[in-house]
Amino acid sequence: MQVYKTTNGIIIVREGQCYEAKETNWDLFINRDELHALLLEETTRQSSIGGFDWLGQQQILAPVGNQEVWAAGVTYLRSKAARMEESKDSGASVFYDKVYDAARPELFFKGVGSRVIGPGGYVRIRKDSTWNVPEPELTLVVTSSSKIVGYAIGNDMSSRDIEGENPLYLPQAKVYDGSAAIGPCVLVPREPVPGSTSIAMQIEREGKDLFTGKTTIDRMKRSHTELVDYLFREYSHPLGCYLMTGTCVVPENDFTLQSGDRVTIQIDGIGTLINTVA
Repeated sequence: MQVYKTTNGIIIVREGQCYEAKETNWDLFINRDELHALLLEETTRQSSIGGFDWLGQQQILAPVGNQEVWAAGVTYLRSKAARMEESKDSGASVFYDKVYDAARPELFFKGVGSRVIGPGGYVRIRKDSTWNVPEPELTLVVTSSSKIVGYAIGNDMSSRDIEGENPLYLPQAKVYDGSAAIGPCVLVPREPVPGSTSIAMQIEREGKDLFTGKTTIDRMKRSHTELVDYLFREYSHPLGCYLMTGTCVVPENDFTLQSGDRVTIQIDGIGTLINTVA
């Protein structure tokens, strides 16, 4: 089942049919350990209000409330190679090599819910950066008790030249207005998503494809539960949180985003997140 946050309330989609959630507060709705059971109950006791045609007429928002958004880095081998390449001139590439094999993962704060861009919205590139890329990432939806209850599509916009200049510049490379997009919904499955789940990204400029790439999440070195465990060590998330899990779909080093570029990210079972670069 999928859950959409819209201007008209919270919509549950089950087997192609839409249902209106009883709860109207997103923070209370999403922070439930037994979320899947709740959705089954709500969609069983009421009649459908429409199908996908009806849903397409609604204004869909980013499926985030007041939760914090975090991200994990260097969780795929391709990401490790990209980070080492961008930071080789500064001598910092050794840090990415070490964190890939270390017990402790790289985790960093990405933003608060109010700053997250939704489907169809505009993501941004920094004006003081010359090398910018989108990063398509499976995003975990986690409750305050550290249980993974859902999945969304995330776009971790990144300024690679700033991060590569010095690892201490990571917050500036990753956290700025328009640097995070999540959507179009939250997938709430009965069981964790399989390792065969694919992530695909396409970048278009003036109607022409500039980049296409695809991977599966079983290429990730770390497990989802491992990342969540570290995220909740010594740090509480009273409303739950979202965790982007890293990427290995990375454009070549000679590519950088420009204003007007269209970024399309697809993940099996979740759908498609489309954003334009402002």
